Amino acid sequence: MTHLQEDRSAEQRKDDAVKMIEDGQTALGIEFGSTRIKAVLVDESGALLATGAHDWENRLTDGLWSYPEAQIWEGLQSGYRSLVDDVENRYQVRLKRLGSLGFSAMMHGYIALGEDGELLVPFRTWRNTNTGPATEVLSKALSFNMPHRWSSAHLYQAVLDGEEHLGSVRSITTLAGLVHQRLSGEDVVGIGDASGMFPVDPATCDYDEKRLGQYDALLKEAGVDLSLRDLLPKILVAGQNAGSLTAKGALLLDPSGELEAGTLMCPPEGDAGTGMVATNAVAARTGNVSAGTSIFAMVVLENDLKKVHPELDMVATPDGLPVAMVHSNNGASEWDLWVGVFADLLASAGADISTPELYDLAYAKALEGASDGGGLVAYNFLSGEPIAGIDHGRPLFFRTPDSSLTLSNFMRTQLMSIFGVLRLGMDILVEDEGIRVDRLLAHGGLFKTPLVAQTLMAGALKIPVEVQTTAGEGGPWGMALLALYAKKYAAEMTLPQFLDAKVFADLESTSVTPDPQDVAGFDTFLQRYRRALPAEAAAGENS
Repeated sequence: MTHLQEDRSAEQRKDDAVKMIEDGQTALGIEFGSTRIKAVLVDESGALLATGAHDWENRLTDGLWSYPEAQIWEGLQSGYRSLVDDVENRYQVRLKRLGSLGFSAMMHGYIALGEDGELLVPFRTWRNTNTGPATEVLSKALSFNMPHRWSSAHLYQAVLDGEEHLGSVRSITTLAGLVHQRLSGEDVVGIGDASGMFPVDPATCDYDEKRLGQYDALLKEAGVDLSLRDLLPKILVAGQNAGSLTAKGALLLDPSGELEAGTLMCPPEGDAGTGMVATNAVAARTGNVSAGTSIFAMVVLENDLKKVHPELDMVATPDGLPVAMVHSNNGASEWDLWVGVFADLLASAGADISTPELYDLAYAKALEGASDGGGLVAYNFLSGEPIAGIDHGRPLFFRTPDSSLTLSNFMRTQLMSIFGVLRLGMDILVEDEGIRVDRLLAHGGLFKTPLVAQTLMAGALKIPVEVQTTAGEGGPWGMALLALYAKKYAAEMTLPQFLDAKVFADLESTSVTPDPQDVAGFDTFLQRYRRALPAEAAAGENS
């Protein structure tokens, strides 16, 4: 192809994009991550047209992790406005119409609403581990692993604690469900998000009826006049119509008044589900790993697990297939903080280096480190880690006097610590349950730098790891794809068929097979990691 042909092709693509934007033939996905609210606009093929973002951060207030409600709506508007500006910069056109729209957010947590839909207590995020007593009771009574993070665990903990707001509760939902409700008027959630609130039944694509009865019996025993079924939002599956953008909702999203109402809205989802979509990991024996503030693996199952494991969450794909989830509360945040420390050092020396370049250097040094980290141990626990038996997280780094403290070993150890809890859970899934995983796909900011985290994770999990060119877009792109699917393709094909045929057919990817030396090195690191866990626990209990 000549340069002239390339220019014409680029100009034609731009003209096509402009027409889609003007005609309202686009799909928008907005995801509320733990540190960033990100918006992604795609065309009818799922190709990215524009992005927007807004940074935010949770706060530890009165012992609980939360976000002030005002920041939810400020972040929503700011992220959308950023997207609108990106559209105008790229295509010299204003975004006024959308073909379809969907919201996703960090899963789990507790949002309790009163009679008029007002929040009764600040949003309690997935990061909170104060629900231990509730999970113990619920897991035993329901014969099901009820994680600390789940909405129903938070509700029952409020019952155990005798919280005053319970008398005013009329509904509970997720963050994605709340945003969807405010913009559409519909109290619904996608089945993937719902499966992080309460157990779902894959056969009915609804809440598990037997366990609802068992939960209500516990409420009655506690003297609480509530029915969980009445509180929970309605479940929808991928492709179903979840309402439309109301005039009030359009103004909430775009206070300028430019955005038209009436846009089809798809079921709101959790970030686990959108991650599965973004990596085309929604079919049986596929899995994905999402790495950000938290890190979790999702493996789509062929059969039920043999027994209940407290380390494994049972959730669902956006179209309702059963999924085993290994969730680590702590992901790349500690890594980011250490990179920031070295950034300060370089800045004080007058070095002029951009943040992306600095991360590339940090990753490169990690690859130079000893396969076991040179005898170093690190914990990235900014919050508790139930899988590791840690109630109160404390970031720790320590070593023996004969260890090899070098920059490369230090950086490698910090990265390996991100995969420590994930490996503990995956060992149960693969070794104890005998689950086979044909493909493990990774996405999230940790994988933007080619091959480094991918290589280390392959060695840590002993499974080939694939990363696609869209890895950095992650969940928001997956949400946009779900919105596109609901609008254009759901009537004619299944979600896996849509992803295979329309989105991923020509998408480039790289696959890394575990290096035996990396596998052996991580196994050695994990031995030290396991042995030192009592020190991590003691640090949390005594500070």
